[in-house]
Amino acid sequence: AVDLDAVADETERKALEGIISNFGQTPCQLLKEPHPPRLSAEDAARRLARLDTYSPNLFQNLDQLKAFFVEGISDGVPLVLAVVPHRQAHSFMTQGSPDLLVTVSANGLLGTHNWLPYDRNISNYFTFSKDPTVSNAKTQRLLSGPWPLGRGVSGRALAVAPDGKLLFSGGHWDGSLRVTSLPRGKLLSQLSRHIDIVTCLALDLCGLYLISGSRDTTCMVWQVLQQGGLSAGLAPKPVQVLYGHEAEVTCVAISTELDMAVSGSKDGTVIIHTIRRGQFVASLQPLGGAVPGPVAHLALGPEGQIVVQSLAQERPGAQMSYFLHLYSVNGRLLASQKLEEQTTALALTDAFVLLGTAQCNLHILHLHSLLPAVPSMSMKVPIHSVAVTKERSHILVGLEDGKLIVVGAGQPSEVRSGQFARRLWRSTRRISQVSSGETEYNPPEAK
Repeated sequence: AVDLDAVADETERKALEGIISNFGQTPCQLLKEPHPPRLSAEDAARRLARLDTYSPNLFQNLDQLKAFFVEGISDGVPLVLAVVPHRQAHSFMTQGSPDLLVTVSANGLLGTHNWLPYDRNISNYFTFSKDPTVSNAKTQRLLSGPWPLGRGVSGRALAVAPDGKLLFSGGHWDGSLRVTSLPRGKLLSQLSRHIDIVTCLALDLCGLYLISGSRDTTCMVWQVLQQGGLSAGLAPKPVQVLYGHEAEVTCVAISTELDMAVSGSKDGTVIIHTIRRGQFVASLQPLGGAVPGPVAHLALGPEGQIVVQSLAQERPGAQMSYFLHLYSVNGRLLASQKLEEQTTALALTDAFVLLGTAQCNLHILHLHSLLPAVPSMSMKVPIHSVAVTKERSHILVGLEDGKLIVVGAGQPSEVRSGQFARRLWRSTRRISQVSSGETEYNPPEAK
């Protein structure tokens, strides 16, 4: 730093002014005290753990899993979808405003519930407020049907926009793809481009593109229209029509960032296409035996990993066995495991694979090895849907009997009456807890 006022020589002063004008100068001292020392990783983790406004990451506390249940959403009817959209908009003026939790039952019953993941001041780490319309026959909202004979709503043919504004549905008798507004439950549009029933849907993480698979062996990529930064519907014509399968398409996945559209079919093949040009990239044939069977589920990881759950016969005429495969973004087989149970739901996080089974178990596996991360959790009832909340704090499990199971982790502090309302609710808006949602799920052993 140079003090120009202290320079008596005029020529030297002008030279210094020129240097400063062209090259700048070191500023005067800003701080009189030393910088605080950097926290160690342990101290930083300990400080984050003390924060009251964040739920603990379930996958960092896998040794402390607990399950709670919520009843009365769709009694006796399978819960095929339960999801919290991950990009919901909230006003910064409203403190502690709840998220939307969307549920759909096999009979098409639509529920839009309130969900708060805050944990430190309540015993179950979350607050759930049930949609009152699901319990009243006069106010219930049903997805428009009718559905094919003998088939209800399938969770694989449903997708919720990341902002929670729209629900996309397939599986309709006329082969249409329909868009329903949330939470009103009003049908907005109906698109008929497939020539047979739409069997599966998937949205990318950004909510920009939707992919649909059909019995007609084709897949279509649709652009999701935006209005004011919110999802407003689908473009009337698909962006791409993808071919290559010789049998019914059973499951699909899509990633806009990686320009990947992946589809699995009943003949046991998995095909990868690009989204922007619709070009064929690769065809995979997951094997676990001599005779390949249908591809039941698939999902895309953050780095393009492809997780495939398929069936195969170890020899002609033998009973079908269940297999789980992991492929790289280039289609190279990385890991493969034989499953002892029939998978009915599959979800993927950054480093874990979640499986729900018809044998009533929830499995959490390491993504890179497909080996169990923790012992399986028994739900005592067949599982129909699995989803992870956006904070990675809870797993939402839909059961065949209509219950919603919420799996969390951690050791909550003692609850003090009224503390939750004082700390999190600064506005006049309130949310009531469902008593059953506070009950730990310990069902009796199945007979």
